[in-house]
Amino acid sequence: MKNRDEDPDNLGGLGDMLPAEVLRLLNELLERMQQSGQNNQGGKIEVVYVASGGQHVETQIIAYPHSLPKEREKGSGNLPEVLATNEAMALWKKVQAAGYVDDNYQPLISRTQSALLADAMAERLGIREKWKVFEALWNRNNMYRDYYKALNLQQSLTFQDEIKKLFS
Repeated sequence: MKNRDEDPDNLGGLGDMLPAEVLRLLNELLERMQQSGQNNQGGKIEVVYVASGGQHVETQIIAYPHSLPKEREKGSGNLPEVLATNEAMALWKKVQAAGYVDDNYQPLISRTQSALLADAMAERLGIREKWKVFEALWNRNNMYRDYYKALNLQQSLTFQDEIKKLFS
């Protein structure tokens, strides 16, 4: 006898979706929650699914820091000093106008594009510890991985060209 939670008909319409698709949608939701400042009180969210026949188990663990940043007030007072200089503020205005970051300097673009943007801004501003600075501002970890992943994506070349034009 099946547990009612294991019955695909009791999954709120998710029974027809492939498990990988469900994970993808969950990841999108969690990233949006992080960007919007929602907090899961530092817990881990673990998603486990078994492929057809129960022969393959894949686990994905998604963990967020204990507290996500509260919404930042508009203005440069919330920025680290290296990102609040006159030169930096000129760059922030450009990337805000382009729709890459919001009024609170939080990214509105993908993780890989955000890493490319952080790299370009840090290079222009002479920031040596770029990942530390932007990871703290954007409450992210391992941005260097996002950056190297971005370097392998064709669409990243186009985005890098857009940034170069924007900053020139």
